[in-house]
Amino acid sequence: MSVAVIGASGTTGRALTALLEADGTPFRRASRTPAPGATRFDWHDPSTHRALLDGATAVYAVPPPTTGDPLPAVRPLLDLARRSGLPRLVLLGSLAVLPDAPGAAEMEAEVRETPGWTVLRPAGFMQNFTGAHPVAVRLRERGQLLSAGGDGRVGWIDARDVASAAHAALLADRTASEHRLTGPQALSHREVARVVGERTGRAVEVVEVTAAELAGHFRAAGMPEPFADRLARYNASIRDGGEGGLTDGFARLTGREPGTFAAFVDDHRAEWAAG
Repeated sequence: MSVAVIGASGTTGRALTALLEADGTPFRRASRTPAPGATRFDWHDPSTHRALLDGATAVYAVPPPTTGDPLPAVRPLLDLARRSGLPRLVLLGSLAVLPDAPGAAEMEAEVRETPGWTVLRPAGFMQNFTGAHPVAVRLRERGQLLSAGGDGRVGWIDARDVASAAHAALLADRTASEHRLTGPQALSHREVARVVGERTGRAVEVVEVTAAELAGHFRAAGMPEPFADRLARYNASIRDGGEGGLTDGFARLTGREPGTFAAFVDDHRAEWAAG
């Protein structure tokens, strides 16, 4: 087996390549601006797609971010994968359905027409509260957690667990399956703030904003306007309670339970404590 990892420098890609390296599975890193020894891959440049598939028996695909319609960019690779007989394709999808963005669902439907397909559909990443995400920056710098979602809950999952699920899917005997992935608890933003405060000793204030205000915050942080608007409206839709359901998809795929948000905070305590 030889795995090509699209988005190898991203949130799940880094964790996945570490797992592949640890178990000795041959793999190649692929990204738009690759490090030495990696493969250049650009969703918007189909001339880079054939080199990705050459010698690969499995591909982990993270579609283009911050777009409501990834299918036009993804379709050329899917067509090439079918023609070349790629044995396995694992796509990172999402449980979140952004308003006025049917392209992601259309992309997942087309992936299901590709032999050896698997679609992973995780809930929101715990990593949204760390790193460069606009919500995380505000939390780290001001101790404020912006939310338009009220007391609505999300089954937050650690991106490292999503990488573990991808690793299991790439190596599994069975393909042609969809896996809905959540963490073990559904938490509102207020509950997230409480856990961060309890585990780090830092007070966190939840600031309720409108969807329009949250979209403005996202735009100011550099998100493209249409995506910022859709993401903010999705955040507001959480208020209705549609994202709080939990699944056993991770356990069924990996044979173990997903990590808790409290454990995630413990692993990243220094980020908030330094604010």
